[in-house]
Parts: sequence; structure tokens; C-alpha cells
Amino acid sequence: MSPITHLYLGFSMISGPLWRLVLRRRVKVGKESSVRLPERFGFYRRQRPEGVLIWFNALSVGECLALLPLIERVLEELPDAHVLLTSWNAASEVALTAARPPDRCIHVFQPVDTVQAVRRFLDQWRPDVAGFYGLDFWPRLMIETGRRGIPMMLVDSRMPDGSFRRRKRFAGPMRDILGLFDRLLLQDKASVPRFVALGADATKISVVGALKSAARPLPAPEKELAELRQQIGGRPVWLCAATHRSEHPAIAEAHAKVIEEIPEALLILAPRHVRDADEAEAHLRKRFAHVARRSREERIDRITQVYIADSIGEMGLWYRLAPVSFVGHSLAPGLEGKNPFEAIALGSCVLHGPETSFFAESYHGLGQAGGAIKVDSAGELASNAVLLQSSALRKPVLEGATKVVTDRRGVLDATWDAMRQAVPQTSVASPTFVGGL
Repeated sequence: MSPITHLYLGFSMISGPLWRLVLRRRVKVGKESSVRLPERFGFYRRQRPEGVLIWFNALSVGECLALLPLIERVLEELPDAHVLLTSWNAASEVALTAARPPDRCIHVFQPVDTVQAVRRFLDQWRPDVAGFYGLDFWPRLMIETGRRGIPMMLVDSRMPDGSFRRRKRFAGPMRDILGLFDRLLLQDKASVPRFVALGADATKISVVGALKSAARPLPAPEKELAELRQQIGGRPVWLCAATHRSEHPAIAEAHAKVIEEIPEALLILAPRHVRDADEAEAHLRKRFAHVARRSREERIDRITQVYIADSIGEMGLWYRLAPVSFVGHSLAPGLEGKNPFEAIALGSCVLHGPETSFFAESYHGLGQAGGAIKVDSAGELASNAVLLQSSALRKPVLEGATKVVTDRRGVLDATWDAMRQAVPQTSVASPTFVGGL
């Protein structure tokens, strides 16, 4: 084990007070649930159910929602089993409530990475198999899981070049963590040599594709959807989704150009982080007199030019309302792209910028099939937003995107087949603890 890992594990034995301070501050600013705060320290209101328990750990909203089809598959195949889903970001609670996961899926918040909280978590839930989503690594949690002999899977992970360069600086800890996994299920071939260079066993790696391509459509309340459609009427609509603050000036410029062509056009702007809504509104009001916001419960009327959808867990509404969607975090230098499949699943035509390294394989496949359109500037964004208001021009793009999704449905089978081999055929064994750092 590397010296840095040893140092981190030592810190995790005394960092509890610091975590309490951080989480109290997060509660004050609304980023944490005070009711569920005990879960962060390994205290839970419900007991572990009997039988096999499969545990998935994810970071935030997108990752939790991407796991739902796999969770449903697990529970279909194992009618007596339960799934435990842990997440770090508090916003995932809102999104999961709206998405309505299966009855035998239990959501709790991920424990802070202290020895006490992690051990209480593992003592309480005693998972039979652990699936860690993506590249969100918590050393104490993972090392304690491995020490208890729980089979560990890395699910739907990728290693973009930027992440590889950053993680090479911590080669020792990366080698320690990657060596814990029994299987590593990756999205693309380009990631394989990077994982191997960081210490993963090449014989344990499988390339199965992006799990998000098999995600089920995001939910939307019918009443809310009908009301918004009534407010919009027959106006042309386009959406900028999951945007970064650095993209908002270009988006404002693009919409000004759209309005020159289609004066009645409406832009829905759904920033990735709702905290960016104030700054986004300031940019937009420099060009547009009529801006409304979801958080202020303002309506869309006939003169509204921009509607800022600064809410959590409502992307299913916006993709249903907009026939054309720019998927953000992709236009400005240094960004790395966001998931295009949420829009595709709801029939919205995808535009994206050139910065898509986090979803490079997905966008490459979509581009080859004509299932998404890359734009490099505000002018290109505007011209495509205008052109794709035509259903005839959208049709071939949507057909290409649908073909890509259809071709990749095997990712769910491949991921579950790999995990199923580790699932015990009998009830869960008694908890085992191995001491030491």
C-alpha cells in the first residue's frame, strides 16, 4: 500500500469532527438534508432486509438515474433480493423520488469517508456484491469493503485523457484502489490502457459500453407538463440543458440570433447547477426584456423570451417540451460534456459543442450515425436551433440517434452478466471484520 494511501487512512480515523462541521454548513445553505444527516455517519432508521443485498454506489443525480434500469434488471432476476443504492449528492434524493425506483430498492446517503462511519455502514447493510459507478473513489469506503471479502465491481467507468493525466499524479493510491476490483466494466476501448497504466489488472477489464445509453426516459408529472404546454402554446421552443456558467454568454448570443429568425421563439435554459441561475439571468437580461424563472414560480406567457428552469429533478419536463436540445458542458474550452441519451430517449434532437471527452465514445457513435449535431460557435448553435424546428429536418437525426440506442441495448445484459457471477446463491453470511488500517 502506498504511503499516500496510508496517510489518508490515518486521517480518516480522526476526520469525523471536520466532516460534521462541513455537513452542518451544507445543511445551512440547503445542500444537505438535516433529517437524513445521521446516514452520513452510519446511522439508519431501517434495518437490513433478509436475503441477498446488492449495493450500488453513485455520485449524483445522473448516475443514480442511469443505474435504475440495471437495478430493475437485478430485481427481476433475483425476486428475493434487495438493492441498496447510495449516493453522495443530496439532490439525488429529489430525483429518485420523482423517478420512483422499485420497491425493493433502498436509497441511503453514502457515509462520509471516516473509519467509524464506513464500518457502521458495512456492519448495518452487509452487502453481498458492491458496484461502484464511474470514477468517484473513496479510499476508506472501498478498502474496508475489500477487506470484508465483498466482491467489488467498477461499473460504467471511463478514463478520459484529462482524468488520466490528473490521476497519474496519485499513481500509488490509484493502484491501491484499482487493485481491489474483481471486475472493471468500462465504456470504451480507449480507457483500457489508461486503467492498466494506473494499476488495473487487464484480465479483469471488459468493455461493455455506456450504461446511460440504456437509461429509461426521465419522468415528468403529467399535470405540470400539460400546464407548461398550455402556457407555451404553439411557439417554437429550444432547450439548453446541463449548461455551465461559461457557456451562458454564448447561449444568450445564440438566442438573440434565433429571435432574429423566429421572433416568437422561446429558449428554456436549464443550468447544470441551479446556483448559476442568478448569473445566467444577468447575462440574459442584457439582451432580453422578458425573462422568467421556475424558482420564482413565474409563468411563461406570450412575450416570455427565456425561461430559466432552475429546479432539480425536472429535466424530463424540459426535454419533452423542446424538440431541439443543446446538451451543455460542451461548448467552452475545458469542459467535458454531458449525457446525450436523456434527450434522445424523449425524442429531442441533440446539439452539442466540441468538448465532450467524458462522453467521447457516445458522441462519436452518434456522430457517425448522424444522431447528433456538433456546433462550434454561438452562430452555429443558433442556425441549427432554427433549422431543427422543422420536423422533416429533425427526422433523420432522431432516426440515427434511435439506431445508436437500439444497437447498444446489450450494455445492460453485459453489465448484469458480469455482476451475476458474484451473487451468492444462498442467504447473506454473517458479517466479517478485518482489523487494522
